[in-house]
Order: sequence, then structure tokens, then C-alpha cells
Amino acid sequence: MPAPGPVHEALAALPLVDHHCHGAVTADLTPERFESLITEGAAWPGVSPFDSPVGTAVRRHCAPLLDLPRHAPPADYLARRAALGWREVNRRFLRASGTQVFCVDTGYAPHPFTSPAELARAAGAAAYEVVRLEQVAEAVAARGVEAGEYAAVFRAAAEEAVRRPGVVAVKSVAAYRTGFALDPARPTDAEVTGAAGRWLARKSRMADPVLVRHLLWTAVDLGLPLQLHTGFGDADVRLHRADPALLTDWLHRTAGTIPVLLLHCWPYQRQAAYLATVFEQVYLDVGLALHYTGPARARAVLEEAMEITPYRKLLYSSDACGVAEFHHLGALSFRQGLAGLLQARVEADELSLSDALRIAAWAGRDNARRLYGPPVSEPARH
Repeated sequence: MPAPGPVHEALAALPLVDHHCHGAVTADLTPERFESLITEGAAWPGVSPFDSPVGTAVRRHCAPLLDLPRHAPPADYLARRAALGWREVNRRFLRASGTQVFCVDTGYAPHPFTSPAELARAAGAAAYEVVRLEQVAEAVAARGVEAGEYAAVFRAAAEEAVRRPGVVAVKSVAAYRTGFALDPARPTDAEVTGAAGRWLARKSRMADPVLVRHLLWTAVDLGLPLQLHTGFGDADVRLHRADPALLTDWLHRTAGTIPVLLLHCWPYQRQAAYLATVFEQVYLDVGLALHYTGPARARAVLEEAMEITPYRKLLYSSDACGVAEFHHLGALSFRQGLAGLLQARVEADELSLSDALRIAAWAGRDNARRLYGPPVSEPARH
């Protein structure tokens, strides 16, 4: 392996802003539960998630932080993890990530997860909240609301949610609920009332195209950055409907309003790069994909994402969820992948070293600081 260059050294020392992640579990995990949390699929009989790129990356890059040799067998890894206990495991991986700020989506918690404040304490960092708007809508429905009042009550609930201390952005999982092939126009009051009546009668999760459109336009009205899940996810997503290019007409209509942050993107990182190139308000990351590919392939994913993307449009996220290994592995994959890409361009005389160092700092920290404003620009709290 070649010796690390100055870009590697700079990125290794850079405190990151993880602009989209989830909490870490607050319980000791059985081997079966741990395996279920390191896959977007399942731990199927005879098919262990350890026998996958993410599983081997965990054994290679996470085992040493548990005082194990690289490539430790899964049984040894799980036994050591259990012996340390979840608090110590979380502390080790969160601090090893070198993350200064976490922006935490609190709208998905299939297990007991750390709150933003708990994550911050474990990491010796700062943490802020990202409000998931579908959860707000479903809470409104659960409390009881008339169809004709739904739009106003949801708007008021969303405004209240984003006024909570520490909220820096909102998020939608429209990709999971309907996909992005939606009418881009703001729905009329009559359309929202009719759709709300049908949805409330069904007593199901919100997956009505009219109400999802209404939610996205409400996000525009709230004025905060809007994070949108795109691309890779679990089996609940229909991947062909999660292509961010399907948002093109809506992005035309919302030009000049709020930042739209395309999360994850794989395998549509090139489509996302196009959108970030032609729309002022669009930014992207390739979180989630990075720890699933691991450091071995993170550079290849980032190379495609950065073929045409303006350098001030790339963000870092881990999308770590559940196991704190992913907060560490996402950061490690990003640092190594981006450093390898930029160092190679310096050596090919396609970038100056000063340009490469600026791009590294922009992508890892400064672009998010500019988007999210003063809270995310504060020093880490230890």
C-alpha cells in the first residue's frame, strides 16, 4: 500500500460534520440482532451478513477498536462486543469517527436508540435534530383530526416541531412512500382534504401521493433545509422510483426556495450529480453506500458522485443507524475514499494540493456548516 499523502493526513485529522445519521442502540445485542442491523436485507438462514462487503469491512476496520486483531472471526467479534457492553462499544466507535457534529434523524427508531443529546455525550461532540415530516403527519392523524382541518393542523404541528431547540433540518421519506414520480404542482386545498379523508379512513401509514406532495410543499414553506432519502434502502423502497432525477420538475418549481439535500443516492449518484450541477439549491451525499461498500470501494462511489458535482455541493453523511460501528465505518470510508481520489488528482496534476485540501475541508465539514448555519458551526462540546 502506498504511503499516505498530505490529503490523507489532512482528512484523517479533519473533524467531520455528519449531516445525516441516526442514533446507536442502547442495549446489548444478541448475535442475531447484531447481524440484522448490519444489513438492509435480513440475516437469512445460511446467509450471514458477515459474508458481505459490509461484514468483512466491520471485521477488518472495527475489530481493532474492540482490541481484536484485524479480520477477527465473527464469533470472536460478537463475544468481545458483548463483553464490553453497549455503552463502551458506542463510546469507542463514536469517538473514533472523529465527528464534530451529528445531525440526527429522530423519526426512525425500531429499537431503543440514543437521543441526539445521548449520542453527543458518548461521542464527545455536538448533535442536532432532523425532523422527519412523515412522522409529524402520522402523529397528527393518531391524535385525531378532521379531513378538512388536516392541512392546517399538520402545518401547525410541523412548525412547532421545527421550533424545538436544536432542530436544523427536516426530512422526507417520500422515496419509500410513493417514489418521486409525483405531480410537481402544489396540491389544492380540495385535493388535500379529499386525500386526507381517504387516508384517515384507512388508518394506515401516510402513502397518498397528494399528501406526500403536500408534505414536500410544506417543507418548502418551513424554510429549513430538506433532506430527501434517495436510492439505496431496505426492501420497502422501490428502487426505480427512488431515482432523484424524477424530482426534476419539482426542483424547477422550487428553485430559489430551500436547499434540497439528496441523501445516499447510490446507485443514482450520477443523476444526483447532474441535479447538483444544474440546480442551485441541490446538494448530495453518498452516505449509507460508503459503509456498505467499505473503504475498499468508497473511492469508486465518490469518483462517480464527483465527476461533475460542484465541489461546494458535496456533503458527508454516514446514515449510520443502530450499530455505532457504522458511525465509525462511514467516516473512515469517506476519509479514505475522498483522500485517495483527491491525492490521485494531485499526483496527476489535475488539482493543486491547495485545491485538494480545500475540497476535502468543504466536503467533510464546511459545506454542511454553510448550509445549516451557526449551530453546526459551533465547536464540538465535550
